[in-house]
Amino acid sequence: MAIGGKKNLILNAFVECCSGHQAPGLWQHPDDESWRFNDIDHWVELAKLLEEAKFHGIFVADVLGGYDVYKQSLEPALVSGAQWPVNEPLAMVPAMAAATKNIGFGVTVSTTYEQPYHLARRLSTVDHLTKGRIGWNIVTSYLDSAARNLGKTEQLAHDDRYAQAEEFMRVMYKLFESSWRDDAVQLNRQSGLYTDPELVREINHEGRFFNVPGPHICQPSPQRTPLLLQAGASRAGRDFAAQHAEAIFISAHAPEVCAANVADTRRLAKEKFGRDPNAIKFLALVTPVLGRTEEEAQAKLDGYRKYASTEGALALFCGWTGIDLNQYGDDEELREVESNAVRSTVRGYARFAPKKSKWTKHTIAQHISIGGNGPVIAGTPEQVADGLETWVREADVDGFNLAYVLFPQSFKDIIEFLVPELRRRGLFWYDYAIPGGTYRENFYGRRGQTGPPFEHVASSFRWRAGVPSEQHVIPN
Repeated sequence: MAIGGKKNLILNAFVECCSGHQAPGLWQHPDDESWRFNDIDHWVELAKLLEEAKFHGIFVADVLGGYDVYKQSLEPALVSGAQWPVNEPLAMVPAMAAATKNIGFGVTVSTTYEQPYHLARRLSTVDHLTKGRIGWNIVTSYLDSAARNLGKTEQLAHDDRYAQAEEFMRVMYKLFESSWRDDAVQLNRQSGLYTDPELVREINHEGRFFNVPGPHICQPSPQRTPLLLQAGASRAGRDFAAQHAEAIFISAHAPEVCAANVADTRRLAKEKFGRDPNAIKFLALVTPVLGRTEEEAQAKLDGYRKYASTEGALALFCGWTGIDLNQYGDDEELREVESNAVRSTVRGYARFAPKKSKWTKHTIAQHISIGGNGPVIAGTPEQVADGLETWVREADVDGFNLAYVLFPQSFKDIIEFLVPELRRRGLFWYDYAIPGGTYRENFYGRRGQTGPPFEHVASSFRWRAGVPSEQHVIPN
């Protein structure tokens, strides 16, 4: 949906059920409350705050293991609180939904360590309880610590994880869309018929990774298939996203880094999967730091850096890359090391950051200790809005996952300073397009768009009301 010819930006709050999230160590700041993540009131207050500002959603990240690659130890994450401890993300969503009417909830769940039958039940349940406001951020996971705790010795190979994810999605579509006809539940008190047995069927999926006879244990929920979110920039990840994702989360320090991937994914979606490339919405990670003046914003950022944990930042970076930077010396120039993975990663950071004489592991830690693998844009509302418009113009993104430095103060600053400036520019709505609608309806701005668009692969699985079972064949 556009406003005055401009994109209506999608704004999500980017959080995790932990302290700090993208700013390890900031829990020490006297104005931070991210350490309250165990308290349900913490999440309900956030949902009410963001809905009042008309945010599209709350995007909840997750990991299933600790960041133990740096120093081959979990201790740096334990001490700094670098995404540790971390709670299960789906549990607090019904409470947030009960206190709100419109905001959506995108929750991260891995295809590598779940059974589709069990996950479909949990997602359908929460879609019912939220009146259709749940989204699923599909990930394949990346930490060996998760694999060791979930029955494996190490992660599956990258492409094997995506092969499993592909089959996982087919099972989910069969359960969500093909197992029950839209009108299977009759609730006929006169005849005593609760569910018509002719309108519920087994899916009988037999595959390389999963065997699921079905049927789905839940009746069709408001969206049936949750809004589908995904993150993945590899070739396999882009191919997967081009087929399945309705929104794609990207993280890079400058729009030039991801512009080609955005364009290529849109091309794949159209040419390979027959989708409208503009129906896929790209959301970039950004951490805004706002002030009434540039000097005020910079002073805030300088103050935040005093609390940032370099050990926590290194724990996160090494977990993301799988590379232990502790093997390199304190003054070693990482652009010159033998590891291609380290060299290319660091060059990517250095290319779009202020010039430094040397890029050491401590330079990396300082660079990502606030904002993680995305840019920090500090300045006045006008300057930060300019920065977001640069991302829209140069990378063709459709919105942003806005990370915090202080919880919830960073979001309060965004609401007070940035949101009015975006509205002034015609870049952000004044109210939800479909008040009381599902996450997907407000995401697309189309009443009645409760399920994935017609050209999306999930739609081919839909068993619609009035269609006899023999006329609807479950796709393989």
